[in-house]
Amino acid sequence: MMLAAAAFALASYTFKPNTSLPFTAVYDKCGGGNVSPELHWSNAPRGTRSFALILYDPDATGGWYHWVAYNIPGSISELRAGISLQLAEVGATSFGQLRYGGPCPPPGKVHHYIFTLYALDAKRIGPTGMTGPRAEAAMRNHVLGRATITGLYKR
Repeated sequence: MMLAAAAFALASYTFKPNTSLPFTAVYDKCGGGNVSPELHWSNAPRGTRSFALILYDPDATGGWYHWVAYNIPGSISELRAGISLQLAEVGATSFGQLRYGGPCPPPGKVHHYIFTLYALDAKRIGPTGMTGPRAEAAMRNHVLGRATITGLYKR
C-alpha cells in the first residue's frame, strides 16, 4: 500500500488560523506596528523552484492586496516576523507600497486576511513592483501547489 504524501501546509506562530491578527501586524496608519507575521510551511511540492506570497482581504470593497512577494527561493521554508524581503522581489500593495501593509479596515465588520503561498516551478516570475493581479497572472502557469492561512481583524 502506498502512503499519501503530506499536504503542502502554511502556518504561523504569530496567530492561529481563523483568529485575530495581533495589533503588531496592523497597518501603522491605523496605529499598529505594521510587522508582518511569522509564516512557515512544509511539504512543498516536488519541483518547487520558488514561492510567491499574496496577502489579500476579500472583504474590502473591490478586494485589497496587503502583501505581494515573489521569487522567494524554493530552498527556504519560513519568513520570520517583520522580515524585509530583500531575498525576493516585492510587489505593490493596494496601498501603493513595496512592503507589507497590515490590516486597516473601516470600523465595523470582521475582515478576513488570506495569506496564500504558491509553490512555483519557475525561479523567477517577474520584476519588482508587480501589483497583486499582475503577479497572479505571471504565476498562473507555474503553480505546483498552494497553501493558505486566514487571519481576522476588526476595528
